[in-house]
Amino acid sequence: MAERPVEHLDVLIIGAGLSGIGIAVHLKAHHPRRAVALLEARGALGGTWDLFRYPGVRSDSDMSSLGYGFRPWTEPRLIAEGSAILRYLADTAREHGIDERIRYGHRVAAASWSSAQARWTVDVELAPDAAGPAGVVAEAAASSVPSGERPRRIQLTCDVLVAATGYYHYDRGYEPDFPGRAAFTGRVVHPQHWPDDLDHSGARVVVIGSGATAMTLVPALAERAAQVTMLQRSPTYVVSVPAVDPATTRLRRVLPDRWAGWLVRWRNIVRQQLLFRLSRRRPELVRRALLARVTRALPPGYDVARHFTPRYDPWDQRLCLVPDGDLFAAIRGGRVDVVTDEIDTFVERGIRLRSGRELAADLVVTATGLRLKMFDGIPLTVDGVLVRVPDRRMYKGLMLEGVPNFVFAFGYTNASWTLKVDLVGEHLARLLRHLDRHGLGAFVPEPADPPGEPAEPGEGTFFDFSSGYVLRSAGELPRQGTRGPWRTRMSYLTDVRALRFGRVGGPELRLEPLPAQRRSAGVAEEALLGDRGDEPAVA
Repeated sequence: MAERPVEHLDVLIIGAGLSGIGIAVHLKAHHPRRAVALLEARGALGGTWDLFRYPGVRSDSDMSSLGYGFRPWTEPRLIAEGSAILRYLADTAREHGIDERIRYGHRVAAASWSSAQARWTVDVELAPDAAGPAGVVAEAAASSVPSGERPRRIQLTCDVLVAATGYYHYDRGYEPDFPGRAAFTGRVVHPQHWPDDLDHSGARVVVIGSGATAMTLVPALAERAAQVTMLQRSPTYVVSVPAVDPATTRLRRVLPDRWAGWLVRWRNIVRQQLLFRLSRRRPELVRRALLARVTRALPPGYDVARHFTPRYDPWDQRLCLVPDGDLFAAIRGGRVDVVTDEIDTFVERGIRLRSGRELAADLVVTATGLRLKMFDGIPLTVDGVLVRVPDRRMYKGLMLEGVPNFVFAFGYTNASWTLKVDLVGEHLARLLRHLDRHGLGAFVPEPADPPGEPAEPGEGTFFDFSSGYVLRSAGELPRQGTRGPWRTRMSYLTDVRALRFGRVGGPELRLEPLPAQRRSAGVAEEALLGDRGDEPAVA
């Protein structure tokens, strides 16, 4: 039997979460005739918002900016529950027809670029319940699988590969090797893998950690637990914000949702950027203001210096938001205790601290952070050479040095993730239009300095944060340069100028023509379809 051809796509997006759905909407709006598909390893869309199921899971950014620019968030709560965010993503995918382009149970195992063919070949592992457009799985794999057996692996090819995979290890969160853990007779869980059968009603709970996950979990668990203790080695900056913004509510009474959403979005973006810049220029001023607000929210005489005064400056790590001060309310109500100490060992019925104090516990939650994993750990090869990500620099914060036709989404550490997703989608759409108009087929970020040169003084990872999960995984991240398109500044306003309004090319982005055999095929296709790039923007 003759082999069936491998399915070819114009753009293949890895991941159907916040990033993948957003980029796909931009591509469909600007390039509706392009063949675009999303491969999702899990059985549902949503990424982070489908994976995390722990009590109280919610956004750690306001939804006016965490929502897409092309589809304003219209629900009253700006600090939204995970279920509301997941519903928003599903509605967005359905309204824009992206749900029809998602192939579930498709895990990318490897991707290799061929310069001779100017395309990627992507190896995909199929889950037993893999699903997608009718017939795609069976037809793509039929040539290599005996009749009657379910295909386990297929190949796809694409012109452009987009990694919308986030930045952490989906299969496993970070858990230190705590001494004596085996002696503990209670239950230990990590928030990334919250069991469906876990009932904490009436339990004594210890949550280890002081980041955004712990700040979310602690007040939510306190609603049903007998007592909740947040055990931290060191404090984090905590900011109380209204879950429902009064100004937003007033605007929506007098303006259409779209106008009100746009105004609130930009107000919050500008306000956040100003706070970040002020934190960098006048850290002591911001520090005093933040701690004064915390002091007012806690009972008189509470030891704010010990439990809520960090050792670092504001925005050296991300600020933790608590909607309507729910954490502080739980502390005032006596349902939550904060302990700042280090773990000596787990014991049979709890945890013994370095100070000698013992915390009784029936349940221990290790909100100890994430494991970073760029591009979901997918091995990339270019003309047979393996790409070692930590040796490559980022170009404009969305491409990788020396890797052709590869784009990725990595959001901001100091603002909402989705702000960058929208810009990546817009910039990629503009770049594809430019390639179409000039008969080009490949784009390759290449620095002006010769390859193999030592890093410039001051170069380092682009993730300029002192959080533990960043420092633990610094060796896995790409580098950034000290100048121009190779420096990632984590500034939305800077990126708006560069990615939305700046030129798509540049002296350090090499553009190449299509191979001869594909040029002739492309001429015939354009004669039938017209210019695929001249399409309306996202509504």
